[in-house]
Amino acid sequence: MSTASTAKLKEQFDAGLETRADFTIDQPLERYGTVDHAVWQQLYARQTALLEGRACDEFLAGVERIGLPSERVPCFDDVNAKLTPATGWRIVAVPGLVPDQVFFEHLANRRFPVTWWMRRPDQVDYLQEPDCFHDLFGHVPLLINPVFADYMHAYGRAALAANEAGALPLLARLYWYTVEFGLIRDAASSNGVKIYGAGIVSSKAETVYSQQSAAPNRLGFALERVMRTRYRIDTFQQTYFVIDDFAQLFRVAQTDFAPLLTQLANAPAYAAGDVLDGDRVITRGTRQGWHTSGDV
Repeated sequence: MSTASTAKLKEQFDAGLETRADFTIDQPLERYGTVDHAVWQQLYARQTALLEGRACDEFLAGVERIGLPSERVPCFDDVNAKLTPATGWRIVAVPGLVPDQVFFEHLANRRFPVTWWMRRPDQVDYLQEPDCFHDLFGHVPLLINPVFADYMHAYGRAALAANEAGALPLLARLYWYTVEFGLIRDAASSNGVKIYGAGIVSSKAETVYSQQSAAPNRLGFALERVMRTRYRIDTFQQTYFVIDDFAQLFRVAQTDFAPLLTQLANAPAYAAGDVLDGDRVITRGTRQGWHTSGDV
């Protein structure tokens, strides 16, 4: 965990919030104040307006089906009342980022960890660590979609195996380029792609950049290519991988990852901004504003 995550976890103990062995807590609804609800309301209004025509239909339908409140931080039990009957998933409250093994165990059991606390007003435009808005608004609406829900479940099981085999970076890249920063083909969009990744839909700046900027590459999704591609955590993405539809992710979820992890264990990684001869190039980036070092 990061230093910030460790500090946030200590805060839970200091505040008398019981953190269980699986890092879950009871959502402390009474601790949300006027400022917390106001920040949620501001972010919700901004992103729902911005995402019209930019986010994929499945994400927007998920927001509507779950019925997230626009004016206050949601009650997790209310979310689960809609989510669990639909796909068997439920959200659990956590202090913040949790250890990889714990996170994957939750996913493998159809539980999605959601950070309980809200960012401050001065962090509306940028927050280094995921908060409740990122986790809940960004991730949960697609978990009510059966195909995406099955992908996330299968991913959790595969990531557990990869973690035990010491091959976690390969699966981390898959999560990053799909769940967090994925794009999907859509002929209704002006440039043929729409957004579904949580790191994009929860961010004003990344929403606009991923859709409209000429700087990044947008490449057709290919599993091995994605698993060998490093990524950026300090700036906008240099490359986005574009799936054809969620059925493609479902097929990825059926992959026997064990031999693939063995095959790729010693394969060299590609830089975040590389374009290879075999890539399906949707748009080749201008590379404007790129940093030449710092890939993860």
